[in-house]
Amino acid sequence: MKTAMDMDIQYLPGVGPKRAALLKSELEMETVGDLLHLYPFRYIDRSTVQRIAEVIPDQAFIQVRATVLKTRLSAKNGAEVPADKVKYNLVNRLSVIIGDDSGEMEVVFFKGIKWMHGRLVPGSTFLFFGKPQTFNGRINMVHPEVDAPDAVTAGVLTGVYTSTEKLKNSGITGKVMLKLMASALEVVLPSLQETLPGHILKEKGLVPLSYALRQIHFPIDQNALSKATYRLKFEELFYLQLSLLKQKYIRSRSEVGMVMPRVGEAFNACYRSLPYDLTGAQKRVIKEIREDLKSGHQMNRLLQGDVGSGKTMVAVLTALIAVGNGYQACIMAPTEVLAQQHFANISRYLVPTGVKCALLTGSTGAAARRDIHAGLEDGSIGILIGTHALIEDTVNYNALGLAIIDEQHRFGVDQRARLWNKGFQGVHPHVLVMTATPIPRTLAMTLYGDLDVSVIDEMPPGRKPVQTLCVGEGKRHAMHNFIRDEIRKGRQAFIVYPLIFESEKLDYKNLELGYEEIVKAFPLPDYKVAIVHGKQSNEEKNFNMEAFAAGRANILVSTTVIEVGVDVPNASVMVIESAERFGLSQLHQLRGRVGRGAERSYCILMKGQKVSRESQKRLDLMCATENGFEIAEEDMKMRGPGDLEGTQQSGLPITLNIASLARDGAILSDARTYAAHILELDPMLSAPRNAILAAELRKDKYAVKDYSQIS
Repeated sequence: MKTAMDMDIQYLPGVGPKRAALLKSELEMETVGDLLHLYPFRYIDRSTVQRIAEVIPDQAFIQVRATVLKTRLSAKNGAEVPADKVKYNLVNRLSVIIGDDSGEMEVVFFKGIKWMHGRLVPGSTFLFFGKPQTFNGRINMVHPEVDAPDAVTAGVLTGVYTSTEKLKNSGITGKVMLKLMASALEVVLPSLQETLPGHILKEKGLVPLSYALRQIHFPIDQNALSKATYRLKFEELFYLQLSLLKQKYIRSRSEVGMVMPRVGEAFNACYRSLPYDLTGAQKRVIKEIREDLKSGHQMNRLLQGDVGSGKTMVAVLTALIAVGNGYQACIMAPTEVLAQQHFANISRYLVPTGVKCALLTGSTGAAARRDIHAGLEDGSIGILIGTHALIEDTVNYNALGLAIIDEQHRFGVDQRARLWNKGFQGVHPHVLVMTATPIPRTLAMTLYGDLDVSVIDEMPPGRKPVQTLCVGEGKRHAMHNFIRDEIRKGRQAFIVYPLIFESEKLDYKNLELGYEEIVKAFPLPDYKVAIVHGKQSNEEKNFNMEAFAAGRANILVSTTVIEVGVDVPNASVMVIESAERFGLSQLHQLRGRVGRGAERSYCILMKGQKVSRESQKRLDLMCATENGFEIAEEDMKMRGPGDLEGTQQSGLPITLNIASLARDGAILSDARTYAAHILELDPMLSAPRNAILAAELRKDKYAVKDYSQIS
């Protein structure tokens, strides 16, 4: 049923077709509801009127009540234009001297000069509101807002809305936006329907929607604004969590999973032969996975663990539980190099178990491929490791019971769907998704809200911290000497660049120049330098990466293609060029490529000449901590949730207009707990008291993509 909220914005008084087209192209607004959901991003307090003598340059905003003392019109060459002979097309500046009983100041206009000159007649009094600054030793305000001395703006908080140059130049100023908001509220409020049931408003102490909308746009005071803000934030996060948890509930009831009650002999044999104890976190995660596999419902679990925390070991033991129950397991990696690495490591762990493991990638030869296909179909291969080659139509499993996906965000939904359909006798396999990109808890609850999340938050004993240093261009020679010392000790070094080809606007070192410089500084025959970047063919990439991994090259010059999963325990130095250009999570991932062996390792962040305060803050944090989750939380606060590595492909399930995952973690947790409580009492929201909730969730904006499902 259409409501006033659904009305086309062009029919709102004060808009019309021309402004509507602009609002649509600039701010994606089509309806009156879209306009009302554009909330102010800050508020200006216009409750105080200052005396001119108290004004300090560069204050945020000030408001003075002053009388116009004199005006001066200037031509483009700076000459004064007499008021009695004025031709406004020749004037480009209006200077107005205003005063109160404490002093005088200047206000200046470069636009709307004719209108302002006619209005600001000497002797008349107005409220002038704007940002003070100093010019030629005198305080002035450029383009202040000018209101009648008794205007309602005095004494209220005034909202400031997101805008663009195009909107401002077309006359849709902040003042116009406020008028449009007032007009929209007039149209909508008389017939506004509440979007939360009465029992929720009462239990959570929330103000009604009509009050919240009026006060968010035109707050009478700070207290009213706080109540309105809380109500609107809670509602957004509550519906987001309700939609995710309802999906999870439906899936967990309907999705039958293969029952795997035993751990099996292969698991025990592998576990007994481990040269070290598992960490408490690894044991806890395996226990959580075991409960899922025994439940009779399909497992959909996200395993988060920092680089080097031991996720691969958990994957191996989980795969062996599947094998111990008569099923097969597959482990899918995003790149051939990573798949080969998994295969090499996992094969070692499987020696005492007798379980057969195979590697299938794009470069597997025809004869080997035939053998693997046969082994999968007759069940003799228990664990298959590979890239997206695992999901080709020609690959048929005897009894696939478990799919482990490493770095899920590197795979497309279609690729994953094909894996989904290879389950045993039409039953979807259990799924364990692994990621080394730490995701802040609030973001994980949203992006993966209907997955169960396990976290390995403990590092294996004996792993030495990586010493991180941030240095400027002046230390390049010393850095080269340091790498030479490490190579003399038998170690290797990564050098990572942010660009492949030089950008005309940016003076960052590019990969090709950097490679030439490194080859000069580390010449043959004493040193061997390999290079890897995204423009190479897979064969070239693999050849060079393999040369480095096998120790035939001392230095690997690369772009961020080595960010995920390359394991070279002998590499002890990671140099990141133009480190200020990388996000925190990416820097952390790159640092995780060293410190994988027994030797002391170093990460050197090389910064450019000009580094912004924000970038320096990132670099300082990298030097201060190795905790990936701490870094991810900070990254989200600095850059916003939609832009973190590994999440930008999916963005957020719904648009948040007022709530922030970075700042509103407490409200999000409360909203999630409360949504779970509602669903516990009424899982399908069929009770009359929850009719509003069921109706809201049917709206398009809550058709949340199920990121955990691979179908």
